[in-house]
Amino acid sequence: MTSSTPPTIPKYDVFLSFRGLDTRRNFISFLYKELVRRNIRTFKDDKELESGRKISPELERAIQESKFAVVVISANYAASTWCLQELVKIMDFVNKGSLTVIPVFHGVEPCHVRWQMEKFAVQFEEHKSEDREKVLSWGHALTNLANISGHCSSEWEDDSMMVDEIARRISTWIDTTRKPTRTGSNLVGIDVHMKAVSRLIDLNSKKKSVRVIGIWGRGGNGRSALAEFVYKNICQHFGSHCFLENVKRISQDRHMSHLRQEVLKRVQVESNQKVLLVAKEVNKIEHFDALAEDFSCFGPGSIVIITTQDKQLLVSAGIKLVYEAEPLAFQKVRELFRQLGFRVREGAIESELCKGTNLAMKWLGCCLPVRSGYRKLS
Repeated sequence: MTSSTPPTIPKYDVFLSFRGLDTRRNFISFLYKELVRRNIRTFKDDKELESGRKISPELERAIQESKFAVVVISANYAASTWCLQELVKIMDFVNKGSLTVIPVFHGVEPCHVRWQMEKFAVQFEEHKSEDREKVLSWGHALTNLANISGHCSSEWEDDSMMVDEIARRISTWIDTTRKPTRTGSNLVGIDVHMKAVSRLIDLNSKKKSVRVIGIWGRGGNGRSALAEFVYKNICQHFGSHCFLENVKRISQDRHMSHLRQEVLKRVQVESNQKVLLVAKEVNKIEHFDALAEDFSCFGPGSIVIITTQDKQLLVSAGIKLVYEAEPLAFQKVRELFRQLGFRVREGAIESELCKGTNLAMKWLGCCLPVRSGYRKLS
């Protein structure tokens, strides 16, 4: 589960993918300027490779080292094999859970992109001389992208309003993920856990049913921090989303119908709408049953994530997609202490850390700044 090397910090916040012929001098120019104004580190490639050229390692690295990819699909996007190759790379990282993609349909209809209809059908016909497997991968990437909730220019009065909304949402997401959680768990290896949970979530799954995923762990800090981190990283892909902070507290001394009413109040369920529901501390089967009453109202592709300390509850509820949020490994916490420059007796740390995540958090808390200096562990 853990890695011996610390996770790499993304070099860019946003990677822009676009067809220069269509949008470089207008939409992309405005979007790039607004992102930079908000101090969002943005990669914009000012070169467009000739047809047939492969993506350079530098460009692939820029995609890999970004948190978000804004893919602007315009009239001539699919005519460029370069753009299509770039999109395949982007969707590869999205599927691995290391990148969040934001589709923008500029002057085109999402359904035409999804099924390669109209002008996209004509453009793909021009690629028939290319390798068949490669062309299939391009079509698959476009379809998966169009299945993700994004922005469509036809729904906005002008580009400037859409630019402001995209930049605002990205800024909010970045600010949210930059802030450490109360437990501090995201300081150590949270990206590893996120990738593992992302594989269970599988945003590109073709399954029509509502999928329920359980996050189980003995220590409350680890599973709660992970659930919150996952929610903040994927909620933008859903038409409606809800985060129930503490199901146990919401339902305490109340009828189970109150829990159901709480969900309906927070989730705006419309016909066939894809919903994300994250419920923390579901520790009774009655809690789960109350939540499950509304799953039939959720649209295809909806995801429900619950956290619990009761592994048997997941079995009783028939939840097969389960992720075990293991306690922090000793070597990762020791690595963090070294990175922070603390001089501590390793034997003392090890004896405490082996007792579990909660004590690990207490040890980390002991190292918080105290006025002009740091507490010293002894």
